[in-house]
Amino acid sequence: MLSRTADHLYWMSRYIERAEGLARLVDAHYRMSLLPNSADTLVNSLRDSMVTLRVLDEYSVRHGAVIPNAAFQFLTTDREFSGSILSCLRSARENARAVRGSLTSELWETLNATWLDARAMTQVGSGSVDTGQFVEWVKERSHLTRGVSIGTMLRDEAFYFTRIGTFLERGDSTARLLQARRRDLLPGSDAASVPDPFEWSILLRSLSAFEIYRRIYRNVITPINVADMLLLRDEFPRSLIRCAKEVYSNVRSVANTQSAETVRRAGSMHARLQFGRMSEITEVGIGVFLDAYVGQLADLGNRVASDFLVPVGA
Repeated sequence: MLSRTADHLYWMSRYIERAEGLARLVDAHYRMSLLPNSADTLVNSLRDSMVTLRVLDEYSVRHGAVIPNAAFQFLTTDREFSGSILSCLRSARENARAVRGSLTSELWETLNATWLDARAMTQVGSGSVDTGQFVEWVKERSHLTRGVSIGTMLRDEAFYFTRIGTFLERGDSTARLLQARRRDLLPGSDAASVPDPFEWSILLRSLSAFEIYRRIYRNVITPINVADMLLLRDEFPRSLIRCAKEVYSNVRSVANTQSAETVRRAGSMHARLQFGRMSEITEVGIGVFLDAYVGQLADLGNRVASDFLVPVGA
């Protein structure tokens, strides 16, 4: 496959998954804003999340102090912020348009309609966008796009590159959501009770994991059990181990003569999770482990770009 085609497919899927990840993060904080918590709790949680996303500086330059409504708008429908949900949907559509011949007509129509509808909903003068409804719509469109791609695409290199992009981005999103709660994951603070069970239940709901958690653990929500599920439960589709497994499998499927080290690193990341134990991770520190995992994902993404995709500036 031509590297330019692979590049567009990879980034198309990353941007769709990134839009969903942002929608889930905003949804978690939006639900928190509806609870009778103190304003400081919500603001601090939003600030922590924007730090993990590395967007706090850009937000502060334009808006100053962290204000929930301003932060929600910045992360969802800001046309000038390249990392907003709206910008991600636009970028996904532009990448798809560049390789329409490699997509099924159903997938192209789904992506194109998503962007056109998002643009119409957020046009100036169309009225204020309800944050809760918008992020739910984004999640639904992401589910639809993924379902159409799985249900209609040929299992060839085009499909594999979309999966690599999807699971690299999903793993990063799950890790960053958990990183934002790292103050509850310090050694000694995660064994028995939760400082704020509502915040952790909202986190689980934002990952479509609340019912799954109840089915697996059958007890109160504790940070250690949430971390165990999000890190090491292969059967949970948004867990770090599931994302690492999918990345490794699909990178192997597109391996070429120069990608041996990339395949090895993808396999090593998966093996570290597959054969790891929660006791070992907590001994090191869950926050430290997550930092290392996010760094490994970034390195793997750079290596995929170097081995298969269009060089920067080409």
